[in-house]
Amino acid sequence: MSTSTYDVVAPTYDEYRALSDGVVARIRAEVLEASGPSSRPRLLDLGAGSGRIGRAFVAAGDDYVGVDLSLGMLRQFTRRADTSGRQPRVAQADGQRLPFAGAAFDAVLLIQVFGGLRGWRRVLAEARRVLRSRGALCLGRSVMPDDGVDARMKERLAAILIEMGVAPDEKNAREDVHHWLESTAESGPAVVAATWDADRTPQGFLDRHRTGARFSVLPEPVKEEALGALRAWAVATFGSLDAVSSERHVFELRIFTFPDEVGR
Repeated sequence: MSTSTYDVVAPTYDEYRALSDGVVARIRAEVLEASGPSSRPRLLDLGAGSGRIGRAFVAAGDDYVGVDLSLGMLRQFTRRADTSGRQPRVAQADGQRLPFAGAAFDAVLLIQVFGGLRGWRRVLAEARRVLRSRGALCLGRSVMPDDGVDARMKERLAAILIEMGVAPDEKNAREDVHHWLESTAESGPAVVAATWDADRTPQGFLDRHRTGARFSVLPEPVKEEALGALRAWAVATFGSLDAVSSERHVFELRIFTFPDEVGR
């Protein structure tokens, strides 16, 4: 059975990362619109995690399947299923080797997975294989202000870890993925599926980042030293760990379709 670093943080993952029902509903509406003319499209969510996005599809009775390498995250998804009694259809699987027939889905979702995505070329090849002809590959992410609390805290923490001799996180694959897709697929402009205002504090970032999958596996002394240095920097920079900054967040979707291929 495969394991994942996300298994460790699964029980607390949603505590600091939940999206409001209204935001998730708007994301669902955009995905369904992109999925084509079918009245009940088949949807595959790669990197479904704890169901932050997927629970809306399950609650609505959509033809939805969630896949994730982390069994712990999928268990959280199932435990938090809709109170109506609908249970999600989920599968523990590697995105590079999907257990589905070709052309089985009207849309494949890759929502906020680029930071943890490994072997992205194979993942995209598998996504393309299981998509029907002209099916939609839906890439989504939350976009926060470049000068916001989270962005500044993240940048400073990366510098602290480098100063400590800790190798930085592997490069986020998002830009590479987008460049490859733009050269091989067809797409429209980015779609703003939802916007909302969120209150951010340095303390909130500290609490949330401690539960991040890659940060959580660092040795405990390293984590404590890094967070201690970041805490001191935040107090000097923002005046207080509880200083509140209201920030505009955006959820952005990019929809890609692949040209028809001979023999498919």
